[in-house]
Amino acid sequence: MYKAFKFRLVPNKTQQILINKNLGCCRFLYNQMLAERQEKYKNEDKTKNKTEKQYKKEFEFLKEVDSVALVQSRVDLDTSYKNFFRNIKKKQKTSLRFKSRKNSKNSYRTCNTRNNIRLKDNTIRIPKIGFVKFKKSREITGIIKFITISRNILNRYYISILCDTEIEKLPELNKNIGIDLGIKSFCFTSDNTEIKNPKYLKKSELKLAKIQKLFSRKKKGSNRREKCRKKLFKIHQKIANQRLDFLHQKSTKIINENQVICLEDLTVKNMVKNHKLAKSISDCSWSKFVELLSYKADWYGRTIVKIDKFFPSSKLCKNCGNKKEDLKLEDRVYNCSSCGIKIDRDYNASLNILEEGLRILNNSCRNDSDSSVNNKTLVLCS
Repeated sequence: MYKAFKFRLVPNKTQQILINKNLGCCRFLYNQMLAERQEKYKNEDKTKNKTEKQYKKEFEFLKEVDSVALVQSRVDLDTSYKNFFRNIKKKQKTSLRFKSRKNSKNSYRTCNTRNNIRLKDNTIRIPKIGFVKFKKSREITGIIKFITISRNILNRYYISILCDTEIEKLPELNKNIGIDLGIKSFCFTSDNTEIKNPKYLKKSELKLAKIQKLFSRKKKGSNRREKCRKKLFKIHQKIANQRLDFLHQKSTKIINENQVICLEDLTVKNMVKNHKLAKSISDCSWSKFVELLSYKADWYGRTIVKIDKFFPSSKLCKNCGNKKEDLKLEDRVYNCSSCGIKIDRDYNASLNILEEGLRILNNSCRNDSDSSVNNKTLVLCS
């Protein structure tokens, strides 16, 4: 398994200059290669593109930085081009952009070769820079493969260390759970537990509005506008950190306490097209929550089951199976006209999601067992 560890770097002034050189050279090389490819594409020139060595001969300052980081910039550009043409085939809007030094986050990546990246107490050796202090908040396990060094507009430096490590799987449990994601409450589980929505963006809207008003009135390119930009960035960063911390806590708790987790396969991209609910949906960050659950389930031996997005989980009665077609969004209590049961709408939906998820899982297990009998192999399903 690959696992990333992110920490705050504390470089001295000399190391900051060296890191900034690496960031600038990687950005410069990326932009030069992109400009060359665009020019050749317009002129239908099919000659080979320049390599990093050829650019180093043309621009001598590129020799001062990490050569592996320059190679990774070219790899990133190749990946961007593949994604660009793939999206064109799918008829999706896409574009290739030059990297700007004014971006809120600049970063470069390098890999560990011949143990040139290694740890020593609370420092890490970075190629062409040396041992740099970092705030070690937890132990790093495994073999270091890549590191990514980033800098934001507040001139704060961070390092993300990707390691190849072994993760012990959690013991198997007999408890399964269905989760109904929502806006009023972040989610409602089939064990009748409501996780309230913290609404971090909504709580900070007044602060954001005040700073954004000042920011819009400042002259472009002025120092005061840049100060307001940094204040805005601080607020948005705090909101993002609060939300990510909340999602990590809840996803870890769900993974630790349940063996099978059933969810709806929501298409958030289409849901945010509703302008009345777009901000609230984005503030919930459902996609990130499902992403955290998915990779943690792979790590610790849990099972994630996604049911079809068109499954009427809220309209079906858990007691008798009656479908209520006239259910509205403001109806928070499910009143069944067939059996007369009254139940919380979200709790009813979570029970239906759990039942449908277990049905899908059992069907897939049966299909796997049938194929295993033909192949004379045994398939175990959790």
